[in-house]
Amino acid sequence: MIGKQKYPLWFGSVALAVSALIALPADAASAHQTVVVKASKKPSLSSRRLVRARYVVPAVPSFGQQLGLHAAEDPMELRSAAVLVVDQDTNEVLLAKNQHAVLPIASITKLMTALVVADAAQPLDEMLSITAEDIDTEKGSRSRLQLGTQLTRGEMLHLALMASENRAANALGRHYPGGLPAAVEAMNRKARSLGMVNTHYVEPTGLSSRNQSNATDLALLVREADKNDMIRRLSTSPDAEVAVGQRAVHFRNTNSLVRNSDWAIGVQKTGYITEAGRCMVMQAQLSGRKLVMVLLDSAGKYSRVGDAERIRSWLSTQSAVSAPPATATAAAPLS
Repeated sequence: MIGKQKYPLWFGSVALAVSALIALPADAASAHQTVVVKASKKPSLSSRRLVRARYVVPAVPSFGQQLGLHAAEDPMELRSAAVLVVDQDTNEVLLAKNQHAVLPIASITKLMTALVVADAAQPLDEMLSITAEDIDTEKGSRSRLQLGTQLTRGEMLHLALMASENRAANALGRHYPGGLPAAVEAMNRKARSLGMVNTHYVEPTGLSSRNQSNATDLALLVREADKNDMIRRLSTSPDAEVAVGQRAVHFRNTNSLVRNSDWAIGVQKTGYITEAGRCMVMQAQLSGRKLVMVLLDSAGKYSRVGDAERIRSWLSTQSAVSAPPATATAAAPLS
């Protein structure tokens, strides 16, 4: 009879690490995935607590990345996949890059939500409640508006536009005449009336990647939103404080440029979901001109702001208004 083989105490820790590695998918050690195994140099009873196996999964690519739109070249090497800068008064296109590409637009959606709510002319001082119907089941995002929170319609609009509050935007849709389906129908009807032929909405927050548009259409949306003094004021507010239950909660604008004295922004909205990347639209006065700027599917947390700053600097260097517009080289289609 073979006797029991005795192993050092640290052997189980190493075996655990190796078994964890073997159990990982075959491509776990690829260039986009890493496995980290860490063990104590001095074997001890506590060594098993120091052994870890970590499988790092690559981020899900945005629609723009999947379509290869980021490969398009432009004069400023912008990190946004789709860009459009238009003179609001003359309609002159100053910069264009993949402007016809239809992409998810994330919380840019809320500009249209605000427009149809404003069109409905419902009382801004009417109290609305946050309910379980406003919980994000699409992405599981968090909110500081607890269930049962009661705010006026005006406050909900403010938080939706300024702080991109999803529960506030959904509550606005629920309380629209006819409910959420009627609100979404009104959003699509409004889009068609503005000539936004490549735009479609399925809900009022932007959490769904099926809310889609292109830069050309969104420029029309920004123009329309800029006509509404309330939307201009609420969307560019640097911050706000509202009563949530028994405490005051402070909210800040998701667009840091509204706090930058170098920018004169009339209306704006930011957006982000994984499928859409970082997005930003705004009307601003730059180099003595009223401009509409659309940035979609930007790669990186601060890249949309960086792109906007690069565009501002580029515009300031243009010596003549009649300078030809900058265009981007189209990206090659995916094989």
